[in-house]
Parts: sequence; structure tokens; C-alpha cells
Amino acid sequence: MNAHAEAAGGTQSRRMSLVEAIANVCVGFVVALLTQIIVFPLFGLRVSLGDNLVLGSIFTIASIVRSYTLRRVFETMRLYGTETSTAGHRARRP
Repeated sequence: MNAHAEAAGGTQSRRMSLVEAIANVCVGFVVALLTQIIVFPLFGLRVSLGDNLVLGSIFTIASIVRSYTLRRVFETMRLYGTETSTAGHRARRP
């Protein structure tokens, strides 16, 4: 972790979050596409490259929605947990 991240409480900059999100989506799309191309024929499914691209796009959009939703849920839990812990900690002090 760099000094800036440590000074910011271990958080990631918005720019780096964007870079990470874009990289994650791109890698996920390629992995999904390659997996479909390899696995579908094993189950007797013959799908064109165009259809594989469409399916990969649908799976990628679903993944983005899932990832975003979970990130927001965990951020809410983190904030709620921090406030509760902090409030409880302060309440015990004289």
C-alpha cells in the first residue's frame, strides 16, 4: 500500500477504482467468451462466434450488476458496522 493510500485510511483512489473495474470487466469478458467456446461444444452446443459475443456481453452485464450491488451492500455493512462499533466504544468510555 502506498503512502497516499495509508494516509487516506487504506482506501483506493477513484481513478484506480475505475482502472480496476475496467480491467475486471475486460478480463471477465474474455474469460467468459473463451469458456463458452471451449465448454459449449462439450455439451453438444454449436454456437456461432457472434452468438458467443452476445452471450458473453449478457453475462458481463449481469456480472457488473452483481458486483456493484455486492460492493454497495458490503460498503453499507462496513459503514454501519464502523458507526455501531465506534458508538459502542465511545459509550463505554467515561
